[in-house]
Amino acid sequence: MIRLHKLGRTPQPFHLNPDLVLTVEAHPDTVVTLTTGSRLVVTESPEEVADAVRTWRASVLDAMARVPRRSSSLSLVRGTAGDAHPRHESEGPRS
Repeated sequence: MIRLHKLGRTPQPFHLNPDLVLTVEAHPDTVVTLTTGSRLVVTESPEEVADAVRTWRASVLDAMARVPRRSSSLSLVRGTAGDAHPRHESEGPRS
């Protein structure tokens, strides 16, 4: 989520799912149009909104790269590409 501020007498902070952002335009106030059709007027500039979205996406990709891969309890008995029948480690060899 990215943190933005609704334009008003006192800017109200809120969090927005960046996946919902369709367009960001300056009219002269910044208007964020969502995929739902809703429009939000925010205090941030279009460049600041774009930077926030870019930073958020980079953090998601970074977090995904840090997730350790799970080791499976299944293994191929012979380990050849042609052997497409995984077997549990506790099973004996095929005859």
